[in-house]
Amino acid sequence: MSLFGAMRSGVSGLFAQSQAIAMVADNIANLNTTGYKEVSPRFSTLVTTQSSQNSFTPGGVQLNTLNGIDQQGLLEASAVATDIAISGDGFFVASTDSTTGAGAVRFTRAGSFRADADGNLVNTAGLFLTGWPITNGVVQQTSVLNALTTINVANLTSAPIASSTVNLGANLPSTAATGDAFNLSVQTLDKQGGQHTAVYTYTKTATANAWDVTITITDASFVDPDTNNDGTNVAALIAGTTSTRLGTMTFGADGTLASVTADSTAGDIATVNADNEFVFDIDYDNNLATGAAADRVALTTNHGTAGQANGFTQFAGTFVPNFITQNGRQFGSATGVSIGEDGKVSALFDNGETREVFQIPLAVFPNPNALTPVTGNSFSANDAAGNAIPREANTGGAGSVAPRALEASTVDLANEFTKMIITQRAFSANTRVITTADEMLDELTRIIR
Repeated sequence: MSLFGAMRSGVSGLFAQSQAIAMVADNIANLNTTGYKEVSPRFSTLVTTQSSQNSFTPGGVQLNTLNGIDQQGLLEASAVATDIAISGDGFFVASTDSTTGAGAVRFTRAGSFRADADGNLVNTAGLFLTGWPITNGVVQQTSVLNALTTINVANLTSAPIASSTVNLGANLPSTAATGDAFNLSVQTLDKQGGQHTAVYTYTKTATANAWDVTITITDASFVDPDTNNDGTNVAALIAGTTSTRLGTMTFGADGTLASVTADSTAGDIATVNADNEFVFDIDYDNNLATGAAADRVALTTNHGTAGQANGFTQFAGTFVPNFITQNGRQFGSATGVSIGEDGKVSALFDNGETREVFQIPLAVFPNPNALTPVTGNSFSANDAAGNAIPREANTGGAGSVAPRALEASTVDLANEFTKMIITQRAFSANTRVITTADEMLDELTRIIR
């Protein structure tokens, strides 16, 4: 009977509208949830096949959930270096366990990550951020999601590097008299990061525009590769506390560097390479028997390019040191991390080094709105969403990583209040259908009285 069908249609309306108000409540509850995506109701008719054209069989309404997972939320600035957001498509790949491969894979856009007691980056839902490790500057990519490595920023150290190159720049006065000398002190580092002071001395010779170059170093020795200077290649140490001659620098009439010549007498320690640089060996433990690999370092000293004023010059005026640089560094401990738009995590060390240690991939789905929501503002994969493809940021349709930012909820409060009013009115109207059909049935039953 159509009256009973009308009541059932009203009941389906009550059920659908109660589900809709639950969605509104959930959206409002998550108004300030980082990375939350608004959920919307979508109604569709529930049709029952009619027995004839002269009769109508009521069906009702059914409700479907529309997950706006692909909606972009507003990016809000953050002062925390490990807060990250996504601008565009993609999800952070996270794990429920810090041990690589042990936990369930989750996908999230809630990027409020902090280092836990072990140094693992974990968000407020307890999900551990995973990524590709970077070894010797090479990203170790894998497309297997549970093989991604938990990003850990603890116990990172920077190994010391011995000084192998020194770049010097200064002006030697063109009016200097024979015998005038000027010094430049350079801090060099051995293979353990220990500091040593090398003093370069430039002495004007009687030859026009020519300067002798000598060097003294504390707590170390120079290596003379051919003690007798006879080609027998018998090496010996020259005590570093004694100034040792490297060779001669000659300047052109315009004041720029013309040539660099190594000493060719007995006891010479340096050679000149194709780039016009002095090259010589320093033995930092003063023991030739320990071998070259243990502590000996070949130090290349650059005084500039011939014909250019980019290093040493000989112009009128006073002695002016312009720059002293060397490429060594001491042992360093991590002081912080930074994350770039390409998703690369860089460790910052107190010795000045910055080293990339991880890259954060973004997982892209063919149908992200079909992902299964999971507690903790995250999602799990399913067949309807398609296969997750981890990509580098800004490639293959993936968005970019926004460092020091968080993605706000996509909930519009004004829109939710409007939907709340409409849903309440619709619910009330469906109750009237039921009560009206009940009254009509009551009238029908009174016919027999």
